[in-house]
Amino acid sequence: MNAKEYKDASSRMEELLGVLTDKGKLGKKQQLELDRISEVISLYEEEHYPFRPETLIEMIELRMFQRKLKQKDLARILGTTPSRISEILNGKRDLTMDLARELYKKLNVDPKLILSE
Repeated sequence: MNAKEYKDASSRMEELLGVLTDKGKLGKKQQLELDRISEVISLYEEEHYPFRPETLIEMIELRMFQRKLKQKDLARILGTTPSRISEILNGKRDLTMDLARELYKKLNVDPKLILSE
């Protein structure tokens, strides 16, 4: 993947995340496309932007920054409430297994980082 393909993939991901945020879900084809694009983008970012967050909270905040998400957007994508996201980011609440799974699937957060918390 080159820089232009990365930019195009990022734009498409933003479109899909916008649909997900607005409607609360994606169709099966769209979800598969989002999963595929997330993986491709992640591989590109790991190669070209090798920042390694040390904590799960840092990783979540990085993904929010990369995708220009607010807490309420992230909550919709992960199927939870903005207050729960706030509590997790402030260290007041632990992840549930379902939320951890969604972080892996929808934000491509490394499972090792999730499990280390």
